Amino acid sequence: MSVRYKCEFFDSDDIKLYYPREFQPKGEHQIISFGSNAAEAECYRHPNGRNVISISSSLAKILGIPEFVSSLCLFDDDETLYLGPLVGIFTSGFTPFQLLPVGERTKNFAKQMSVQTSVGAVPFLFGEKHIDWEKGVILGFFYHEHSWKKRIVPLPNVVYDRLPNRSSESQPSFKKVKEKMENDYLIPWYNPGFFNKLELHERLYNDPRAENYLPETHPFRSFSDIERMVATYGHVYLKQADGSNGDKIRQVLYDSEKNDYYCRFFDNKNRLYKYDSIESLINHLYKRKESEKLIIQQGIRLQRIDKKPMDFRVHVNKDESGHWNVSAIAAKIAGEGSPTTHTRFGGIVRSLEEAFPEEEERETYRNKLHKAALDLAAAIEDNIGGIVAEIGFDLGIDRNGKVWMFEANSKPGRHIFSHPGLKESDTLTNKLALAFAIHLTEKTIHSPQLLWEG
Repeated sequence: MSVRYKCEFFDSDDIKLYYPREFQPKGEHQIISFGSNAAEAECYRHPNGRNVISISSSLAKILGIPEFVSSLCLFDDDETLYLGPLVGIFTSGFTPFQLLPVGERTKNFAKQMSVQTSVGAVPFLFGEKHIDWEKGVILGFFYHEHSWKKRIVPLPNVVYDRLPNRSSESQPSFKKVKEKMENDYLIPWYNPGFFNKLELHERLYNDPRAENYLPETHPFRSFSDIERMVATYGHVYLKQADGSNGDKIRQVLYDSEKNDYYCRFFDNKNRLYKYDSIESLINHLYKRKESEKLIIQQGIRLQRIDKKPMDFRVHVNKDESGHWNVSAIAAKIAGEGSPTTHTRFGGIVRSLEEAFPEEEERETYRNKLHKAALDLAAAIEDNIGGIVAEIGFDLGIDRNGKVWMFEANSKPGRHIFSHPGLKESDTLTNKLALAFAIHLTEKTIHSPQLLWEG
């Protein structure tokens, strides 16, 4: 089990490291490693009995440890003492501006990387163009004391995938980076890929941990499919299988007395159109290629606040032990005339304390959502390829108290954390996202065969 320690550097031409007093090494170490770099070094218990890692300037230079790193975890086997982990956060969309290296996403990355000291992992941001494969190094972007710094570092112990969208993920050059890191360097790569709504539903459908949370969902094959489901449930949702951020979600409602269909959607503002048939609705709103990727999802009669539908964003992360944790829960209340609870459609975010002032009711909701999120996370992990360590769920609770899963996002948005009541959750999700790298690093050192066997 790794332990986090403060670290410091001292000027010396000697290639030397002093490890903390309480650290119990497994052997007589002569090799020190940081990321993909390793060096022979003198290694001793701290002579002053201090519980810090003291690294000579010469050793730090050889290993490529940035001078501002203030805490590290220690791992060891019989021969090597490992410092780190060095965590590469892989993304795209870099700009030439030092203050905003990834544009409007810079602030979120800065918050995430600011927790380094309390976690012990050393995170840096990089893209495909920052890798020098011949030298085995990366020009990494580090965030320290409210500013961005560039440093040359070795290849990381693990990579945390934060590509922003499906378009960037599908680029052949980005796929090659992942393949080379995993196959040639055996570097674990976590949170790859975006979930496809239909594929995820089909994979979870026969898993007993997940099936009771899934609304009826089908690919669009005929107008009669929608007609049947609308007649059964009163309303349905039409979604793109590969959609995100609420784009092109349409709510279809049925008036049985007048035999009319209504479609509620967002197009610069919330709109409501009436149609005399499902065929006219589909033909008016969708191009042929769009309708080919369409899925139909059962509408749920949700719990309401102030007569407006309410659902929940539940964020889960794996921790440094590799276990799932619920790290954030927020209530989302739909805007006037909105098809969903998305804030860009006029929805509002509330903490559970705000949504449910009475403790007993609040804890009932919290417990239901906790159980559902942990059940679903375990099922997704077992049914989806790759190393999944973070999921954002959109869950609803119907008027009978049953929990439903509407969406699961492998790269969940973080806009809900701008709510004042969710600052602690924001910090926790950032810490856990990096802490999981500690678990992966330990696994690659002690049980690499288990990691690659899944």
